[in-house]
Amino acid sequence: MIEEELARVWVGGHRKLRRDPAFGPWVRRIGSIHLPVSDVTPFFYLVRAICYQQLAGKAARTIHGRFIEAVGRDVSPENVLRLSESTLRGAGLSGNKLGAIRDLAKKIQSGELEVHDLEMRSDEEIVSRLTVVKGIGDWTAHMYLMFRLHRPDVWPVGDLAVRVGYARVQGMAEDPSKKELRPLGDPYRPWRSAAAWYCYRALETELT
Repeated sequence: MIEEELARVWVGGHRKLRRDPAFGPWVRRIGSIHLPVSDVTPFFYLVRAICYQQLAGKAARTIHGRFIEAVGRDVSPENVLRLSESTLRGAGLSGNKLGAIRDLAKKIQSGELEVHDLEMRSDEEIVSRLTVVKGIGDWTAHMYLMFRLHRPDVWPVGDLAVRVGYARVQGMAEDPSKKELRPLGDPYRPWRSAAAWYCYRALETELT
């Protein structure tokens, strides 16, 4: 098994949250934030994000792996568009995910969606660009910002895991809604990505 290269990120967020009354015990238990360093193309990464939408990790990994095999391990817009829908469906893609991947490929190939310079654009512009694709919403764009570009101040309120994790960290009886969670991230600016990451990890961590 090839180990992923990891980078320590959002160090300022770790320090800030370590001093926070609610997050502090979790931060001390979980430790620093490390994320994979990726050199794959934006198209490859976005296709993977689409495959993972609303699926548990194991099922998503299986479908994504089959998709990679279906395109001959060359994940490019051209390869996706030259294959039949039935071939791609054979990888286990739902109709909605297949439609999203093909729409992404078409928009990149036509130049309607430019992805070559995303790392130089603001968070807001990246979200605006990516969400022109049918099937890519704020969640997928936020995952790209956080886990591909390592942007420090993303607050993915549409992610159920973040809402559940936040409730656990804060000791809330009920999970906040998207609307309720949005302002609750303000105290953690400009490190809301770090707060979201610890919310994820809180779901798989026990305090002792």
